[in-house]
Amino acid sequence: MRHKRLTAPRLLLAVLVALAACLVGTGAPAQAAVPDSPGVTYTNPIAEKRADPHIFKHTDGYYYFTATVPEYDRIVLRRATTIQGLKSAPETTIWTKHASGVMGAHIWAPEIHFIDGKWYVYFAAGATNDIWAIRMYVLEGTGANPLTAAWTEKGQIKTQWESFSLDATTFVVNGVRYLAWAQRDPSVNNNTDVYLAKMANPWTITSTPVMLSRPTYSWETVGFKVNEGPAVIQRGGKVFMTYSASATDSNYCLGMLTASASADLLNQASWSKSPTPVFASSAATSQYGPGHNSFTVSEDGKSDILVYHDRDYKDISGDPLNDPNRRTRVQKVYWNADGTPNFGIPVADGVTPQRFSSYNFPDRFIRHYDYRARIEANVTKLADSQFRVVPGLAGSGTVSLESANFPGYYLRHKNFEVWLEKNDGSAQFASDATFHRRVGLADSAGVSYESYNYPGRYVRHWEYLLNVQAVSTSTDRADATFYAQ
Repeated sequence: MRHKRLTAPRLLLAVLVALAACLVGTGAPAQAAVPDSPGVTYTNPIAEKRADPHIFKHTDGYYYFTATVPEYDRIVLRRATTIQGLKSAPETTIWTKHASGVMGAHIWAPEIHFIDGKWYVYFAAGATNDIWAIRMYVLEGTGANPLTAAWTEKGQIKTQWESFSLDATTFVVNGVRYLAWAQRDPSVNNNTDVYLAKMANPWTITSTPVMLSRPTYSWETVGFKVNEGPAVIQRGGKVFMTYSASATDSNYCLGMLTASASADLLNQASWSKSPTPVFASSAATSQYGPGHNSFTVSEDGKSDILVYHDRDYKDISGDPLNDPNRRTRVQKVYWNADGTPNFGIPVADGVTPQRFSSYNFPDRFIRHYDYRARIEANVTKLADSQFRVVPGLAGSGTVSLESANFPGYYLRHKNFEVWLEKNDGSAQFASDATFHRRVGLADSAGVSYESYNYPGRYVRHWEYLLNVQAVSTSTDRADATFYAQ
């Protein structure tokens, strides 16, 4: 084999390439790519007095929203080109309960889906002579716009038992359409379990139903023994099914089942169950009983969005089902390094928080730990790395960064170190916790934060801790640049 002789320029290039490889091997930071899922924010709540929310983004560019109304007497729809726009979108009643007989009471938990060129709404209903004879039903709509479509009743979804059943949802994995729902097993002293079956068509199941989850953990059995409201999100070859547990008061929360998309989903052994809730009440943010969720995607299609209801107070007088104040809310879903979803906590009302990843350490996010601000990887306690960007405490045209899980606490500099501290109302605190939002110093797609009361000093990481320092070198600028996610 003949070898080419390296000329001086080629030799120099080879040395530089080798040196670069060595630097990479020692863990030297590399410039981050712009995140696949950039920051997205919404202002909660999206809809007052709307429970069991379902938002479906269609190919026509519209989001379609339906939910349980507190009168339990009708099915309503809204549409808008943005999720936030659903808040003020006009509402249309597409179906009203029967005056007598089945489908005459307790109209609950509608979901809207588009299947094979037609619209379908799944819902639960009781009967006028027995309001607790809850069963699952389907409407079929023909027309481009479901708010003006012609709707027909396809009847009841028949299952293995004629028993209390509700919360039907449908999804497709590897070309197979499934129905998941909640139902009472007449032979068990339970309220509801979660079941799964294949579908022959949008209103008929075909396989023998399989029980996926039964309420056995303590957090699933407060008030009532309940697993209900299944919802599915898929990513990375995994199928994640969230469900709601316990009574519909402040104890209501989300659990989660996980399966491989390549597994036999009709085998209970294919699913693993989280031993703790994945989303629960937060006294810190005054959000109680989050549950009965669905999933949608952001306007740019790059972020997964959790849709759910909760209340902004804990104590309820009487039966929670008679309390009308469950509100529809949304917030971004984040993904852990192991590929599992991270829902964090139900965030405070108002603008939703963001995360900020380091430009030159892309797997590290700004977070607080023992109130000290730093950048860190694998922050599974999500809310420690979430901050609401709010109007600056010290003046217009500026911003402050408020903690998601410690409302009223802000990132502020003290002795040029960045800490998370409670706003004491002083002018000094306001100045220290206020920043000018600048275009990223190292990348215009990023963001940098310049101190309000020390112009020229920016929030930057140094040995992974955040400080407020002057920047002059390219390394300084890289350390002071972050991406909103």
